[in-house]
Amino acid sequence: MTLGIMQPYYLPYLGYFQLMNAVDTFVYYDDVNYIKGGWINRNYILLNGQDHLFTLELKGASSFKKINEIEIGKNREKLYKTFVQAYSKAPYYKEVDWVLYNMFHSFVTNLFDYIIYTHKLIFNYLELDINYLISSELDKDCSLKGQDKVIHICKQLKASAYLNAIGGKELYSEEEFKNNGIDLRFIKSSPNMPKRSIIDVLMNYSKEQIKLML
Repeated sequence: MTLGIMQPYYLPYLGYFQLMNAVDTFVYYDDVNYIKGGWINRNYILLNGQDHLFTLELKGASSFKKINEIEIGKNREKLYKTFVQAYSKAPYYKEVDWVLYNMFHSFVTNLFDYIIYTHKLIFNYLELDINYLISSELDKDCSLKGQDKVIHICKQLKASAYLNAIGGKELYSEEEFKNNGIDLRFIKSSPNMPKRSIIDVLMNYSKEQIKLML
């Protein structure tokens, strides 16, 4: 069984979903500390021909809090209007509009729960069958950190291989994974793969094209 583990990201780029689609089981790391200034609650879309950074407002976000302990602020309606302005003339706007509307008009207020909700909408639209688990629900040793924690989760779930994005190559030791009976692998996205939010991809490519990208 091939396992992937990542922090939950709000409307991440296509490569995130490529990783999810490439593994047998994906684990959402919801019980790790929120990274202030990171990419958990922000990304880029194309607005008026230029990259535009959007940020989901959070209440009391702190690097001392776990991702699943943070609540969402009140700017979802404003974000929805920005996304409509950006993509109302995009090739697949009509097909994706219901996804967009439901994302920004959800009553879910917990950051992690909301991210999961948005990901499920994307899975449904693309007809993806993603098998996922939630880190906080696993029976694991929470005192472990970094690579040791990843190896521990792999062993707990009896994974024979661990797949990670190529950007994390410097974080892990192939020998250490091998010593624990786990094959460490990395997935490298094509340099031509869109780097903006998955929403930009949904708006500009058909489901069939996106599945080929994945």
